Amino acid sequence: MSEFTQSASAGLPALTPEEHRRQLLRAIIASTIGTTIEWYDFLLYSVVTGLVFGKLFFPHSDPLVGVLEAFAVYTVGFIARPIGAVIFGHYGDRLGRKVALIATLMITGLATAAVGLVPTYDQIGIWGAVVLTIIRFIQGIGVGGEWGGSVLLSMEWARTTKHRGFITSWPQLGGPAGLLLANVAVFVFSWISGDRFLVWGWRVPFLLSLVMVAIGLYIRLGILETPAFQRILNENRVERAPVREVMKRQWREVVLSALLRMAEQAPAYIYLAFVYAYGTQVLHLPRDFLLSSLIIAGLVSFITIPLAGHLADLYGRKRVYIIGSVLTGIYGFIYFALLNTVIPFWVTVGIVLSFVPHDLIYGPQAALIAESFTPRLRYSGSSVGYQLSSVISGGPAPLIATALLAWTGSGYAIAVYIAFCAMVSIVATALMPDYTNRDISQEHDAPTAVMPTDPGLAPEG
Repeated sequence: MSEFTQSASAGLPALTPEEHRRQLLRAIIASTIGTTIEWYDFLLYSVVTGLVFGKLFFPHSDPLVGVLEAFAVYTVGFIARPIGAVIFGHYGDRLGRKVALIATLMITGLATAAVGLVPTYDQIGIWGAVVLTIIRFIQGIGVGGEWGGSVLLSMEWARTTKHRGFITSWPQLGGPAGLLLANVAVFVFSWISGDRFLVWGWRVPFLLSLVMVAIGLYIRLGILETPAFQRILNENRVERAPVREVMKRQWREVVLSALLRMAEQAPAYIYLAFVYAYGTQVLHLPRDFLLSSLIIAGLVSFITIPLAGHLADLYGRKRVYIIGSVLTGIYGFIYFALLNTVIPFWVTVGIVLSFVPHDLIYGPQAALIAESFTPRLRYSGSSVGYQLSSVISGGPAPLIATALLAWTGSGYAIAVYIAFCAMVSIVATALMPDYTNRDISQEHDAPTAVMPTDPGLAPEG
C-alpha cells in the first residue's frame, strides 16, 4: 500500500503524488539545513575548546590541565542532551515534529550566540567559566531535541520503504556540514584577526549563529506536519506521557540505541575536538593546518554518508553498521600512527580518512534507530536512546582521551579506548531489530503490525 493510499484511508488530507514529492523534498531540505545549523552551533564549541577556552577561562593551569578543564565544561552540553531529548521527545510526540523542531532551533541558536559574549577569566575571574557552563547546558538541551525531530521529518514523509536509509541519511549530513561551517568560520576569522584571535576573533563565529537561526526558522515555518503524526492525531493515539510509555514498552531499544552509537560518538569527538589539543600541544602542528585537514574531511563525508545510507537500503542497516564498527575499531591505531609521523601529508591523510569508517556507521544510523520505535512514541524513543549515548560516550570522549594522554603519554592508549567502544557497538547492533525495507507507518504494537525477523523479506508494494 502506498503512502498516498494510506493517507486517504486514514482520513488524512489527500495529496497528489507530485504534492507528496514536493513535501518530501521540503522536509529533507528543512531537516538537513536545520541539523546543519544545530550542529554548527554545537560543534563550533568543540572546535574552539581545544584552541581557546583552556587559555581564556583556565589560564593558571598547566596547558594540558587547562584543556582538560575546558573539556569538562564541554562535557556539560552532552549531559544536557538527554534532558532535551526527554523534553522535546514529549512535545514532539504530543504536539508534532514541527513545533518541537522550531523550539530546538531557537534555544540552540540563541545559546550559541551568547557564548560569543561571555567575559573571560581576566575580566570576571572564574565566573566566566560558570557562565560558559550554564550556556553550554542550555545549548545541549536544544540539541538534545533536534536530531529525533529532523530524522522523523524526512523519514515520515517517505512514500516507499525502499529508500528510507538514503532519505534519513540526509539529515545526518548536518553533522559534517555543521563541522565544515564551524571550521571554515574559525579558519577565516583566525586569519582575519591574526594575533588578536584570542581577543575577539573567536567570538565572531558564535555571534554568526543569529543569522543562521533566522534562515532556519524561515525554512521550518514553511513545512507541513508529517503524515505519520497526523495519522496519530486522527486516530486519537497520542500518548499522555510518551517518554514514560516508551521506557515501559521499548526500553530495550532505547538502551541498545545508546550502546550501538559508542563506535560513532567516541571516535568522532576525538577526531574533531581532541585532535586540536593533541595536534597543537603534543605534535606542535599549526592550528590552521589542522583546521584545513578537517575541512577536507568534512567534504569527503558529503559523499560517504549518503552512500552509506544507500548501502543500508541494499544490504540492511545492521550489516553496514557492523562493518563500519569493525573498521572504526581498527582505524584508531592507524590514525595515531599517521598523526605521529608529523609529516603533513600523512597527518592530513589520517585526519581525512578518520571519518570514512565513522560515516559507514553514521549514514544508516538514523534509520536503524528511528525505525525501531512505534510511531506514537518514535520522537521520544529515538531521541532519548540517541542522546543517552552523548553521556556515556560522546561527551566524555575528549575528556577520557586527554586523561589517557596525560597518564600514558601515548595516543595508542586512546586507540584502545576507541576499539573498546567499537566492540560494544557491534554487540548492541547485533541485538537491535532491523526494519530495513519494512512498513513502519503502522503502530508496532497494533494487532496488524508485523515484527521483522528477516530484513531480506520483500518490502511493501
